[in-house]
Amino acid sequence: MRNIVIIDAPSNLGLRPPAPGTVPGCYKLAGALREQRIVQRLGAFEGGVVVPPRYDRGDWQEGDGVFNAAAIAAYTRKLADRIEHHVRAGDFPFVLGGDCSIQLGASLALRRTGRYGLVAVDASADFRHPGNSDRIGAAGGEELALATGRGQADLTDIEGLGPYLRDEDVRLFGIRDGDTDREELAALKIPNVTVGELRQWGAADLAAAVVQAFEAPGIDGFWVHLDADVLDPSVMPAVDSPDPDGLLPDELLPLLRTLVRSGRCVGLNVTIYDPDLDPDGTAGALLADLVVAAFTED
Repeated sequence: MRNIVIIDAPSNLGLRPPAPGTVPGCYKLAGALREQRIVQRLGAFEGGVVVPPRYDRGDWQEGDGVFNAAAIAAYTRKLADRIEHHVRAGDFPFVLGGDCSIQLGASLALRRTGRYGLVAVDASADFRHPGNSDRIGAAGGEELALATGRGQADLTDIEGLGPYLRDEDVRLFGIRDGDTDREELAALKIPNVTVGELRQWGAADLAAAVVQAFEAPGIDGFWVHLDADVLDPSVMPAVDSPDPDGLLPDELLPLLRTLVRSGRCVGLNVTIYDPDLDPDGTAGALLADLVVAAFTED
């Protein structure tokens, strides 16, 4: 059995401020899950903290591209170094975010080592890019587009390795029914499953089919990106954009369990949970319980 290694990636560089003069609180995610004793409960090893640059948008204005872009690019390299080390060692890196832009660190790390897929379990596709929006700015809502080569070169082609992911190697689960990105995703042949479809077809069966797809020759494995906002706001209100009609815990668990227990899965990150929006810690406890159960319970 591979060693699970916990790496903290407390970056909030990819989100807009929740209010003027404030910063997004998702940088506290790692600390909050550690308070839930996630390291001990998983029997995991310590992978340390990859410290992000300071959140500072400076004089950025709409139309200037992605804010904090230089800081995100630098952080992506640092996080990729840490993840790459553990993947090459045969460990299972489990990265505690942070906002969704930390996914770029995982994608760059894996691109350095081979060809990998991504399974994104997320309420939205995070596929905003200059070809479909005039409101580019927050990399946390654009990281899948960036990872597949859509957007500014300082983020899409770090180390000359872009795109980090091929369109055909991406799978999306949990986006909301009626999501406006679905038409573009379909045109690009990026498979995606909405909440309603997941309920209709069965989470475990769908995840098993994805695992089988990533056993194809030429693909070295896959990474799982878990965004807390895939859960319904009734159980996970502590996110920056809580969308209704999300997954419930007993719907997410079989999906996540099937994915992370596959020998083809090389790592996991969790993002977006904001302890500032969870004063009694209930949502954080639920998130920790779900992840632990995915690894440890049958």
